[in-house]
Parts: sequence; structure tokens; C-alpha cells
Amino acid sequence: MARELKYSSHDTDFDALQRELSSSSSDNHEDDNRYEDPYDDGYDEYRR
Repeated sequence: MARELKYSSHDTDFDALQRELSSSSSDNHEDDNRYEDPYDDGYDEYRR
């Protein structure tokens, strides 16, 4: 199965890929914010 996937030629819809990548870039930024520490002032590295 892996060899078939590796060596077979597939038609790639580059236009659909471009639309997907360009639309998901704005969504990823919102997802990044939920992992940020709301109490982090950003100066931890400079206090050492």
C-alpha cells in the first residue's frame, strides 16, 4: 500500500490547496491565542 501511494501519480488540485492554505492562516492565529498565558507580561527572559 505504501509503495502504491509513493510511486503512483495523483492529480493535485493546487487551486483548492491554495484556497485552503490561505483561509486557514487567519484561523490559526486565533487558535494560538488560547494557549497564551494571560498573566505573562513578556519580560521573563529579561529579568535574569
